Amino acid sequence: MQIFSFSPFGYEGSLVTVEVDLRRGIPAVDIVGLADGAVKESRERMRSAIRNSNFEFPMERVLISLSPADLKKEGAGFDLAIALAVLGESECLKDGTQNSLIEENVLVMGELELSGKLRSVRGVHAAVSTAAAGGIMYCIVPLQNAGEAREVEGVKVFAADNLVEAFEAIHNRDVFTSRKINGGADDIPEGYEIVEGVLFPKQDEQFDFSLVKNQEKLVRALQIAAAGGHNLLAFGPPGCGKTMCLQRFSELLPALTVEQAYPVTRIYSLAGTLKPGDSLIRKAPFRIPHQTASIEGVCGGGVNCRPGEISLAHNGVLFLDEAAEFKSSVLQMLRVPLENKTITLCRAGRSTCYPAAFQLLMASNPCPCGNYGSSSKVCLCSARAVENYWGKFSGPLLDRIDIRVKVDNGEEEKTACNPCMSTSQLRISIADAVKIQRERQGKKNAELRPDEVFEFCKMDAKADELLKKEAEKNDFSPRAVSSCMKLARTICDMEKIKLISVKQVKEAVALRKVNGGLAL
Repeated sequence: MQIFSFSPFGYEGSLVTVEVDLRRGIPAVDIVGLADGAVKESRERMRSAIRNSNFEFPMERVLISLSPADLKKEGAGFDLAIALAVLGESECLKDGTQNSLIEENVLVMGELELSGKLRSVRGVHAAVSTAAAGGIMYCIVPLQNAGEAREVEGVKVFAADNLVEAFEAIHNRDVFTSRKINGGADDIPEGYEIVEGVLFPKQDEQFDFSLVKNQEKLVRALQIAAAGGHNLLAFGPPGCGKTMCLQRFSELLPALTVEQAYPVTRIYSLAGTLKPGDSLIRKAPFRIPHQTASIEGVCGGGVNCRPGEISLAHNGVLFLDEAAEFKSSVLQMLRVPLENKTITLCRAGRSTCYPAAFQLLMASNPCPCGNYGSSSKVCLCSARAVENYWGKFSGPLLDRIDIRVKVDNGEEEKTACNPCMSTSQLRISIADAVKIQRERQGKKNAELRPDEVFEFCKMDAKADELLKKEAEKNDFSPRAVSSCMKLARTICDMEKIKLISVKQVKEAVALRKVNGGLAL
């Protein structure tokens, strides 16, 4: 048997081999292999945990090697692996044989208390996934991390509550168990429901769209954005309801497929934000960073290249409320991840690549005071102030926004107080579109490459002619034309129509083109 642990760095991380040698000399514990302070301190935690668990700590000189030797080891997740390696080597030295230990290689993670109990650690899902890819199919993890570990298919897991249980496990492979897969068609996860053959999280009645009044245009735009994964910008005066509507957007998103959920769970595991008992994240992430967020907080970074908000929003949504209040550097940084769906971080000679396939939602006022374009209020901002305000949104960034919606206060409709469609009604068309896209191309319409746009977004002759006229009239870029075709395709999918016609092109162009007199 060989014991492995895991050193998290970026999205990938590395497996670490834990070896122990007992030799003659003054009793002491030495750790080699570029261990940081937290790993070196494990010597004392491990020694106390072994003795307080009624084991005998070896009186020889203990040499602990963590390899590869040139990889820096960080964190307290090595405690349990080191303790088991020491106990295993001590037992072998006494018996002169390794027959009592299981033959399989084992991944071990966990932080030890002085009493011998185990604490949860971050990165367990990533560690088990990496181990499985390397052929290591047995792992011992703290009880709190067992759920995320068991989500890795084929791996046998033992959830230990203390050092004694973990030590007994390395002598008996029968205590390791794998996840039970039911695989039935009616196997719906708790807290989810099926809508038109697509899995959705159960609705939160407090965030139902039927509570939204007089914003049918914005709600329709959000429905299309959810159906096709399109980026959206909503702008309007303060109090018009744009933030309230966009915060409800998560209610329209279908649950993640298992394939989509694995990288999301890995990212949250590496970030240390998985709650105890959590397993696979099936609900699409919905991240709302504050306007004071730094560029490192949004794109990721730090000593260990922790994931930022755009990676935590992978396969979900990044919502920037009051987007014009974010730093220009943060907004401009979004351009490359929006296009490439990944972000590469480089730190001190090492680099890592995080997935960042997020859907961008932005809400903004039309000017610093918020009254620009209002028929009932006076805007106090100068032309230069309005220009500088919108100057934070560069042309290349706005060109990647498929849907632009001007939101009105609805003064003339306040007495009518017309409710919008309910969330359950909106979900039906979204589910139809999502199902069609998954079967046709295996991804959202917004993610189609240029060559795929012409393959899947076929139009009739009149629709093609109309789009060319509108493109010339509104000075659309090639990306804007492609965006209109993808929007029209999504609208067709919501209506279960195969060929794009004039009706869908008109709505797509209206959602894409400049609104409200602002130079977007």
